[in-house]
Amino acid sequence: MDRKNVAHGKTSFRWCDGCGTLVLGTGCGCGSPVRSFEVNSPGDVRPCMGDGVDVVLSLFEREFGSSAPLKGKAIFLNKVPGEDRTDEIIAHGAVLALMRFNLSTKRFELDVRQAGAEIFADSAIKNVVAFSGMSGHLKGKSVPGANIGEVAGEFRAGAPIILKKGSKIGAGVALASSEDIRVSEKAVKIRSIDSPSVMPLSPDSDRKRFVEANRQHLFDLESVAINEIRSYLKKRNFPVTVSFSGGKDSLAAYGVASRAVRGLELIFVDTGIEFPETVRYVDDFAEKNNLVLHKARAGDAFFKNVDAFGPPAKDFRWCCKTCKLGPITELIAKDFPDGTITVEGNRMLESFSRADTRFVSKNPFVPNQITLNPVREWNASEIWGYIWLRKLEYNPLYDRDFERIGCYLCASSLGSEWENVERVHEDLYIRWNDYLREYAAKKGLSQEYADMGFWRWKVLPPKMVKLAEEMDLRTEPKKTDGPTMRMLKGASSCAAGGYSVEAIANIPRSRDFSSVAEALRTIGEVRYSDEFEIAMVKTKGATAKLFGGGEISVVSNTLEGAETMFERAAKALLRAQMCTSCGICAEKCPCKAITIKDGLSIDPEKCNSCGMCEGSCMVVHYYDKMMTADNKRVRT
Repeated sequence: MDRKNVAHGKTSFRWCDGCGTLVLGTGCGCGSPVRSFEVNSPGDVRPCMGDGVDVVLSLFEREFGSSAPLKGKAIFLNKVPGEDRTDEIIAHGAVLALMRFNLSTKRFELDVRQAGAEIFADSAIKNVVAFSGMSGHLKGKSVPGANIGEVAGEFRAGAPIILKKGSKIGAGVALASSEDIRVSEKAVKIRSIDSPSVMPLSPDSDRKRFVEANRQHLFDLESVAINEIRSYLKKRNFPVTVSFSGGKDSLAAYGVASRAVRGLELIFVDTGIEFPETVRYVDDFAEKNNLVLHKARAGDAFFKNVDAFGPPAKDFRWCCKTCKLGPITELIAKDFPDGTITVEGNRMLESFSRADTRFVSKNPFVPNQITLNPVREWNASEIWGYIWLRKLEYNPLYDRDFERIGCYLCASSLGSEWENVERVHEDLYIRWNDYLREYAAKKGLSQEYADMGFWRWKVLPPKMVKLAEEMDLRTEPKKTDGPTMRMLKGASSCAAGGYSVEAIANIPRSRDFSSVAEALRTIGEVRYSDEFEIAMVKTKGATAKLFGGGEISVVSNTLEGAETMFERAAKALLRAQMCTSCGICAEKCPCKAITIKDGLSIDPEKCNSCGMCEGSCMVVHYYDKMMTADNKRVRT
C-alpha cells in the first residue's frame, strides 16, 4: 500500500494476477509481478467475507442477471464517504463498482464503474444498452432515446447500465425505465466509455492464498509490533493486559502482545448492550487460551440513564462514559491498584479522531493505565491477514456482514448494520426501535427520526440536513422538560461595582437539592440552607447563589470572573441532578475527596477545588449539547 497519494484523494494498492489477490507489501509471495491500482482514500481496504460476499453477489445478480465474474474470486471492500454504508467493490485488481445503502429504501444500490462494465459485459443478461450516432468526448453526456439500439432486460430509472457502442464498453445510469428509454429525450447518462482494457482476469482465490501472498509482509508487521512492545516494557515493571473488546483489532493486538510478553491478562467491558455473541466469544476465547479475564460490568446502566440523557449520538456519546469508562475505571482501580500497561487495537484508519494515534497514549479518564497501540498503522486487510496467518479464532459476527463489533445499538454504527441487527437479533432490534419511536413521538419529531437513523446525531451533519430537507422532515425536537437555560441578565456591570449574571435553569430533579451543594464544593467554600433550598459558593473574587427553583445569580469583581463562575455553577447544578454514578470523577480526584453513593459526595476537608473531577465528568463534557437555551449568551 502506498499512502503518498492520500492527500490527493487516492491511495495505491498492488494486485497479483497470478494469485488473484491483494498484495500488501511490495511483492507477492509467489514471486509473480504485481501491478498497482488506486482506490479512494483513506484506503482502509478489508476482505469481503461471509454473508458480505452474498450481499455483493446478489447486487450484481439483481442488476445484471449474473454474478459469474465474481464467484470464487477474492473480493475486497473499501469504505468511502456517503450518507450511510458506501463501499468500493474491488476484484480482479480494480474497483468494479460502488455499493451504497439507501436509508430511504433500506436496501443496497449498485453504481458500476468502467472496470466493472468491462468485466461483466459478456455475462450480463440485463441492464445492457447499445447506442450509436454520437462522437467526440462522451463522458458525462446523455444519450437521446433516438440513439438507443438494443436494450437487454427490464430496468428502472436510476439503474446501473452497461453501455455498448461499437467495440467500446462503458458504464452509465438509466435516466428512464427500459419501457420509456427509446422515447426519452435523455435516456442514459454516460459515466465512462472506452475500448476494453487488457487487464487480465484473476483466477479463483481465497483467504489461504491471500495469506501466502502476504506471509512475509505480515511477519514483518508482527516483528515491528513485538519489538515496540518489548522495548517499552524493558524498564517498566507493571502487569500487562490486553483490552479485548471482541473485535478484530483487539484480537490482532492480542496476537502480537502474546508473542511479546508472557503472563498476559485480558480486560473486557460488558456494557450491558453487547451482542450476545460477543460476550460468549470473549468468555470462550479466554477459557480456550487459558487466560485470566477481568470483566467490568455496566449492568443496566444504559437503560437506567437513557430517559435522562436521550438517545446517544455520534457527537453525544454519553453512553461510552457511563457504560465503558465508569466500569473500566473501577475495575482497574480494584484489580490493578498500582497500574497496568494495556495493549489496545486502536488504528489510525479507523476514524478521523484516531488519525494521530501514537504508540504510547493515556486516557485522561482512566487513571493508572498506560496504553500501547502496536497495530496503529495497520489497515483492515493487514489485520485480517494477520488473524488468518496466526489462526486466531475471531468473533462469528464478522461472518454475518458486520464491519464493526460493538454495542448492538451504537450510534456510531451505520443504518445498514442496524438493519442487519434486525436480521440477526430481532428482539434487540425491536426493543431499541420501539424506544426511539416513542422518544420521537414525545419530542414532536418525524417518525423518520427513528426509522432513518437521524437519532445518531445531536447536531446533523450537512449530508443529513440535506436529506431531511429533501424529505421535509422535522428533526429538531420541540421544547420539553429536558435541561434548558434562560438568561435573565447576561454578564454586565453592576451599579454597585463589579459584574453580575442571572439565569433560570430548568433541570429535571432526580435528587435532593443538597446534591447541588455537594457539587458546588468542587468550586469553593459552600453554604447551604436545606429549609430554603439555597446554596451559595464563594471563590476569591466571585460568588454564586443557586436556588431550588433553578435560579442562578452570580457576582464577581471582573467580567471574566463572572462568566467563569456562572459556567462552573451551572455545570455543577446539571452534574448534581444528572450524575450517573459512573465513579470516574472519584478515581480521577488526586485528593480522594469524592465518594459515590446515588450521586457524588465531597469531603470539604480534602477537596482543593482543582477542577480535575469536572474535566472527567461526562455530564460536564456534554454540557453544551445537553443544555438547550433561548439565549445562551452569558455576556451582554
